[in-house]
Amino acid sequence: IVSVPTLGIQGEGLPGVVNYILVQLDHVASQGGPTIQFNEVNLGGGSRVGEEWKEGARRAVRAVLHAVGDSGHDWMITIKNRSATSLTDGMSASAAVAVAIMAAYRGGAIRSDVALSGQITPDGRLDVVGGLSVKIEAAANANYRAIIVPRDQVLTPDWMSSTDVASRRRIQLIQAGTLDEAYQAMTVR
Repeated sequence: IVSVPTLGIQGEGLPGVVNYILVQLDHVASQGGPTIQFNEVNLGGGSRVGEEWKEGARRAVRAVLHAVGDSGHDWMITIKNRSATSLTDGMSASAAVAVAIMAAYRGGAIRSDVALSGQITPDGRLDVVGGLSVKIEAAANANYRAIIVPRDQVLTPDWMSSTDVASRRRIQLIQAGTLDEAYQAMTVR
């Protein structure tokens, strides 16, 4: 079981949040997988995820299978989102889900001082996200020292304001273009 932090936004003008996703990877011989289970128990703290979020998790699985060269036919993946909001949606957690699945597959450990916000493509590239400045503030408030961001994030209109917030809050921005690069930056060697 691997726990990975993700960064989210609650809405226009609201502060960002740090969510935690638990990923469990089991090998089940009788499966025709990969099979993905979403553990959605709303305990007043919120764990429900929307359809776009689930599609991001499915992309994460495809990206990991592509990266490790496994068919995943015996994979049973259980994903649990622990959030302060009642519903989490969007794809900006999908890269973190992919890193967590890869860590579970390889037996890696997630660093405690680094968070990640990025979309993953099925072929393992990291794609840009919105609301990065708000997410940086949330990471700083939760005492993270670094955030992994997609390399192409520099092409977005809010990049300069994001770097200003990161500098002011003393958050290192680590650019990654692929799942493997994000995995290397986010795991303990």
